Amino acid sequence: MKQILTAISALCLMTGAAQAQDAQIGSELYDTHCAVCHGEEARGGGPLAPALILQPPNLRTLTSRHEGVFPTSRVVMRIDGRDPLVAHGSPMPVYGQFFDGEDVPMKAETGQPIMTSRPVADLVAFLEAVQE
Repeated sequence: MKQILTAISALCLMTGAAQAQDAQIGSELYDTHCAVCHGEEARGGGPLAPALILQPPNLRTLTSRHEGVFPTSRVVMRIDGRDPLVAHGSPMPVYGQFFDGEDVPMKAETGQPIMTSRPVADLVAFLEAVQE
């Protein structure tokens, strides 16, 4: 019985994950919060990039740089601050609590659920949609 309940819970999480992500909203969030460093087309080289210690990468090649698999968990944790990037001078995003909020499940590349806020899930949906 416990296995059945676990399977049903996981299925519900994955169903919610599909509904939680909106690439269009993610695009708008990207333009507002990310393009200044990562560039308007997510290829790096935004207007503030020269001020950073490490140059922002081309975000359109995340999948190709990870053996053809979009690194959902890493991207989520980098954006929501669980995997901070020292080059930013503070945890990313520097916008702080804007990206906090109601947690929603996403399906990680391993198939397991990963929890993050709705704005982060939307940003990740956008980044996955623009992969080359």
